[in-house]
Amino acid sequence: MANVENNTASAEKRNKTFILRIDPATMSAIEAWAADEFRSTNGQIQWIITEALRRAHRLPKQR
Repeated sequence: MANVENNTASAEKRNKTFILRIDPATMSAIEAWAADEFRSTNGQIQWIITEALRRAHRLPKQR
């Protein structure tokens, strides 16, 4: 049981779940882009956000 709790705790440190509202046209464009790059839609959205943060120099410093 403790192992399951540890796995859950470490998973929560990696990703935080939240609801995102996206208009249908934008979602369709993201889904098509994701398919073109062989990513999941969620992976594509994560990549888009990370890339935007990187370009804006907003990512936290790596330790």
